[in-house]
Amino acid sequence: MGIMTKILILPGWSYSIEKWKHLEEELTEKRLSFEILKIPGLHTNITKPWTLEDYVQWLKKTIDQRENNDIILLGHSNGGRIALAFAVKYPTLYQKLILIDSAGIHHNEARIRLKRLFFKYLAKSGKKLTSSQRLKNLLYKIAREKDYKEANPILQVTMKNLINTDLGKDLEKITNPTLIIWGKLDKVTPLSDAKLIHSKIGRSKLLIISKAKHSPQFTHVQSVSEEINKFISQDN
Repeated sequence: MGIMTKILILPGWSYSIEKWKHLEEELTEKRLSFEILKIPGLHTNITKPWTLEDYVQWLKKTIDQRENNDIILLGHSNGGRIALAFAVKYPTLYQKLILIDSAGIHHNEARIRLKRLFFKYLAKSGKKLTSSQRLKNLLYKIAREKDYKEANPILQVTMKNLINTDLGKDLEKITNPTLIIWGKLDKVTPLSDAKLIHSKIGRSKLLIISKAKHSPQFTHVQSVSEEINKFISQDN
């Protein structure tokens, strides 16, 4: 890859990018060019709920505004979901794809079904859910959705739109070189998701970090940065 190669980083569902600081330092030390994108709704305001397609079009516009054509997409968690959807739709607008504990695989386990029912009930009932704050907190805990609880109403609908999408059936359309980095102990997006993504993307490599959870780019910075550097340097 030429010196104009640039990594566009799509963070996961977080209102701050402060935790990315150490990975930024490692990437800078390796003289890699990168930019952490500000995700609409999380880092910039949105005035209505967004769908996954809205995020794909936002990313396309973001890339179109840059003169650099050697784009590498790096997505973590929900950022990975956006990157995957973009990669399916616009294969010629990026060179390589890096996924870190990516979201985007549809699940139907009991806990996930409960979460969907919970979101559906909230959407219908709104403030009628319950007048008891203690009961509200218990229901959020059961659904394991701290992010949903802390989100404003627009972001709550946006989150519901995103988790109801399933990219699994489209992954075989991704033909660009792809690096999949995953924490073995991840309980948010399980390791089975990584293996499924790896099996469906033909030109993919899977790296499992044994003692990492959902965010190895924060807990195993050096290992992640080294793998990214090797992947970018390879002439796939």
